[in-house]
Amino acid sequence: MDKSLEGFALDLGGTKLAAARFSKNQLVEKAQIPTQADAPFEDLCAAMEKLLANLGFRHGDRLGVALTGCVDQSGLWSAVNGETLPQIKNIDVRNALQLRFGDRVSLINDAAAAACGEAHFGAGRNISRFGYITISTGVGGGIVLDGQPLISPNGLAGHIGFMRSPLGDQMCGSGRFGTVESVAGGRALAAAAAALGHEEFDAKAIYAAHQDGSQWASQLITRAAHAIAIQIADLTSIFALQRIAIGGSIGLADGFIQLITDQLATEPTIFQPELHPAKLGNDSPLFGALCVG
Repeated sequence: MDKSLEGFALDLGGTKLAAARFSKNQLVEKAQIPTQADAPFEDLCAAMEKLLANLGFRHGDRLGVALTGCVDQSGLWSAVNGETLPQIKNIDVRNALQLRFGDRVSLINDAAAAACGEAHFGAGRNISRFGYITISTGVGGGIVLDGQPLISPNGLAGHIGFMRSPLGDQMCGSGRFGTVESVAGGRALAAAAAALGHEEFDAKAIYAAHQDGSQWASQLITRAAHAIAIQIADLTSIFALQRIAIGGSIGLADGFIQLITDQLATEPTIFQPELHPAKLGNDSPLFGALCVG
């Protein structure tokens, strides 16, 4: 089913807070700042309000909001990985945002929003069984079947980064041991680098070192790609996915999708869906936040 984009969108992730204005299915204006991960909820709201005001938002305009973490059916918001937004736990986000921005506010998890955005406007168009995986600060994703996102009353559906990985050997901020996120997420990569004596390296620097041929960095990046490839095969075994789009700052880094493809090639053909880069890039959650509202 075709979706109509007219209004405003917010994307609050672990790394960035972005706002956009849409008209006639086009993103016409965008503003972005780093996420203040340790900030209290009121400060995050103030940052949202400032970004939207710069784009011409007025109280009562249509607004789709994509949030990292778990948003349940009642509108309560919590960070599943407590290291991402440590002050976000059981926040009544729906009522708070409707009071601040008006009644035309809709909420969705950021990775599920990205999956919807790609399904309707990006790499998943005309694909009935579609998946999306983002690899950035953490690992997230979404499943869209026949145009409808897979969601659940408790908001947990689609948090695929917290699946177990056979490559996992560390505790995840979610409280689970050995998750995909604890292997492939940016925070996990930085922790692994620090354990090897490279405390000054964040995920971006690790990837740059990998591209420069540093063996230790390449081992970490290849391991991350392997964990994602295993996850893709597992998801395909459950949902019979035809295509998966890869997004996120790590996912879209030069050469990373090829690394995933190389690892996925070791799986039986039936577990190998098409892999595409997210066509909408880092804007996927903004498109999806508005198209599901």
